[in-house]
Amino acid sequence: MEDGDEEFKRRRHKRNIAIALVLGGLVVLFFIVTIVRLGGNVANRAI
Repeated sequence: MEDGDEEFKRRRHKRNIAIALVLGGLVVLFFIVTIVRLGGNVANRAI
């Protein structure tokens, strides 16, 4: 039974890493899209 337990933990760990990478990629994508949409106006705005 322990072998099945270890396999389950290993698969869950890989799945968690994959989900974290996807979420991180989405955060980076949204950040880049936001910067591109704002364009150069960020530097020219009044403070």
